[in-house]
Amino acid sequence: MLNISVIVNTVAVILGSMLGLLGGKFVKERYRKVFFNVIGLLTMGLGISMFLDTNSVLVVLGSLVVGGAIGEALDLEEKIGRLAGSKSDDANFVKGFVTASVLFVAGPMTVIGSLKAGLSGENELIYIKSLMDGISSVMLSATLGKGVLLSAAAVYLVQGGLVSLAGVLSFLQDPLYLGDFSGVGGLMLLGLGIRLLEIKEIKVGNFLPALILSPILTWVSILFT
Repeated sequence: MLNISVIVNTVAVILGSMLGLLGGKFVKERYRKVFFNVIGLLTMGLGISMFLDTNSVLVVLGSLVVGGAIGEALDLEEKIGRLAGSKSDDANFVKGFVTASVLFVAGPMTVIGSLKAGLSGENELIYIKSLMDGISSVMLSATLGKGVLLSAAAVYLVQGGLVSLAGVLSFLQDPLYLGDFSGVGGLMLLGLGIRLLEIKEIKVGNFLPALILSPILTWVSILFT
């Protein structure tokens, strides 16, 4: 958990978020709406791109259906919202946290970079990711608010966990696992984009368990092929 690359990535998100929060105060509302729409469109584009890497549509479907049901039963979005200290005075908190967390965590770069850091001490990929996440967090926090700052905790916990358990989780580097994981994350990002553009209110936070279920269902699918 104390891997230097994970710490750098976490700090990059924190600093980027703080810069965005400070700078966002000087952005007029009409321009903020433009940025909001741009982020929504970009998120949808990234989601479609990630989904195209899917290996098994059935695994992605199963992960989202079961994971979504679990998240709905636990009411994860509601619990995440409580971290803001209020349900109503910070409407963008959950959007910011979930959007940033999925964007920073639910991709192959996170998995491969963290496992390489844990297995061989190769931190370069996470350092590159840190730069990308830091820049992204500036724009996200300027538009979506302080929820993006909290996503630094998700980055630290997920990447730190992957680094610490790299020896056990090395199989996740297999394209079969990475493809399905990216597919699940891609559809979640697509849902976030739809939400950000106010096309439909999708509680994407309730689908977070799907990211954990994805490698499990991929493993099950391999057993029966």
